[in-house]
Amino acid sequence: MDTTIQPILQKSLAGERLDFDEGVTLFKSHDLLALGHAADMARQRKHPEGYVTYIVDRNINYTNWCYVDCDFCAFYRHRRDPGAYVMEREELGQKIQETLDLGGELILMQGGLHPKLKLGWYEELLRWIKANYRIHIHGFSPPELDWFAKINRMPLRDVLIRLRDAGLDSIPGGGAEILTEHARNEISPKKCTADEWLEVMRQGHLVGLKSSATMMYGHVETYAERVEHLVRLRDLQDETGGFTAFICWSLQPHNTGLAHIPPAGSFEYLKTLAISRLFLDNFDNFQSSWVTQGPKIGQLSLKFGANDMGGTMIEENVVSKAGTVYCMPIEEIERTITELGYTPKRRNFFYDYLN
Repeated sequence: MDTTIQPILQKSLAGERLDFDEGVTLFKSHDLLALGHAADMARQRKHPEGYVTYIVDRNINYTNWCYVDCDFCAFYRHRRDPGAYVMEREELGQKIQETLDLGGELILMQGGLHPKLKLGWYEELLRWIKANYRIHIHGFSPPELDWFAKINRMPLRDVLIRLRDAGLDSIPGGGAEILTEHARNEISPKKCTADEWLEVMRQGHLVGLKSSATMMYGHVETYAERVEHLVRLRDLQDETGGFTAFICWSLQPHNTGLAHIPPAGSFEYLKTLAISRLFLDNFDNFQSSWVTQGPKIGQLSLKFGANDMGGTMIEENVVSKAGTVYCMPIEEIERTITELGYTPKRRNFFYDYLN
């Protein structure tokens, strides 16, 4: 037992907010069981009913053209590269209809930072989807939205309002990686800054677009940078209340410019998840990252602070390009939940129960 973290865990479970130094102390600890137990108690306080949620969704990557060349990405292509594409409406429509036929609620629509497509193209795309399909569009990560504002030379708020009015329903938390300038300058120097990522989320929340929040760890960041990331998310949530959930996952380094970095394992994942649950006291929902960790660790995460299994991922194209190809149909997700004594509940983006 690590006695140095016991007062911190007791403070958290007494409902008191942890500070930066306490967060760093927790990350330095190897007492995984103590961290997990405290996170599980914090989860039970938020979710005493014994439900674990999931959503039927699909990731649709409308283009892989991208100019920012992030070191950790195996998905992007340049315009003249073999396999570079912008998805045609017919293919997009087939994917959406398949999702609906499987009981799907949501499409997560993200792409590369395309150097040519203008805002009108995206507005027309959203209107076309909404005119033809009843589905929630969880679309365009903060780096994309920041890029839309820059390439169209428009205020960010105006871009968000126009996309919202065209049919955008919520914003995914992708592209956060680690919200410190050191980490971003090392692995994604052309992408939006930490301040710009947070400003997209702030303005999105202010115009009525809820969002998720993420953290990709296990690359060049320090423990202190992980805590700084959590502090910045917590501060913005205090300000706007616009985040519905938090998801963390480790770098998937295969086939990327960071392939020399040994992948962080399940111990580090469960520790990071548990500390995030304790630190982000104003976030209700924490998703299991079974897509990167596999079904067994995904199941175990429900005892380390997670209350949600995320999406069924009818399709996933980005982490799979980095060599991670876990998949779970609805039946397996529900079995994973019931094996631990919880009741599975299908949800929508806003965490309203559907069954």
